[in-house]
Amino acid sequence: MPSDPSHSVSPTRRPTDEAYLDDDPFDPPSSLLTLPWADCHNHAHTLSWEDRERYAISGCRAMVMVASGYHWTPYKPVDAADVQFLWDDVVNRRRAIERNHFFETGLALGIHTGVRITNPDDLLALMEEYCELDEVVALGETGITPAQHAESWGLDEQRAVVQAQMELADTYDLPVLLHTPNQIEDGPDYRPGVGLPGFESNTSLGQDPVLTGDNPELEAVKMDVEAAADAGLAEERIVASHADSNNVDYLLGETDCYASFTVGYPWLTGVTATDVAEAIHEYGPDRVLMDTDCANILKTDVFSVKKAIFELYRLGIDVDDIRQVVWENPRGLFGFDDFEDEDY
Repeated sequence: MPSDPSHSVSPTRRPTDEAYLDDDPFDPPSSLLTLPWADCHNHAHTLSWEDRERYAISGCRAMVMVASGYHWTPYKPVDAADVQFLWDDVVNRRRAIERNHFFETGLALGIHTGVRITNPDDLLALMEEYCELDEVVALGETGITPAQHAESWGLDEQRAVVQAQMELADTYDLPVLLHTPNQIEDGPDYRPGVGLPGFESNTSLGQDPVLTGDNPELEAVKMDVEAAADAGLAEERIVASHADSNNVDYLLGETDCYASFTVGYPWLTGVTATDVAEAIHEYGPDRVLMDTDCANILKTDVFSVKKAIFELYRLGIDVDDIRQVVWENPRGLFGFDDFEDEDY
């Protein structure tokens, strides 16, 4: 159809938008519809059957299900046995999840520092045996946390627990998933008793921060990287989950760590596909990842990575770079190519 509307041969009554388009129409890549992707950080074992089915429908080929987390422990204070139950639960359910939903799963087990654990040495002693399981593809999530839930945990104690896990990761050649604190803008004031809508936890149990200063969130990440150095763990074995504009320049510009952007709940963190695109434009795709961090305690979006795939293309990222971020990077990091290998 000619671009000059006065010469339109369309049967429409008057020229439509179509008549004003370029002669070379935009041809979006249909390969994005079937592009496989991996979620390198979620808690999908805590979700419903239907939520996990949505992962499969959206093209998720593999995922790392993270058993570490203080939100699901039934008692306060938290005991080592409570955390081990979380590990055992995900080990117990992994094969049934694969059987039902057809994607591959790897597990990440760790000691989260979001709440003080009364006897962490007991967990560290147990962790070595779990590291030998084939289905365990990472340790974590873990990392220095400025403020805890229910009971504070001193920085020295936190660092010792984080470093001990990194030493095990180095011994067993496993990557570590870091819980990097986000720098979140102050939100609205909610009605007393409501808590934080979208987060089903008793926020009134939040403790005063043990790490303060101008930027405690970034300082926590730097302390994690220092702990990795002391543990002998190479920086390229660190996957910094929840990357954001506050830490991405440090992670990708000053270290060899991977930066994983959690796009599953921008209502809380403000992180979107735009942050991912900016990181790719600035630093390239080789150490960039995405994850949903979906869990039954948060208002999260199972489809968020799939949506971000489309948005990255709209933001000018090449298809090959998108594939690198959502499939090739996590596939190599977590050994998904050691599972059933198929061509895509």
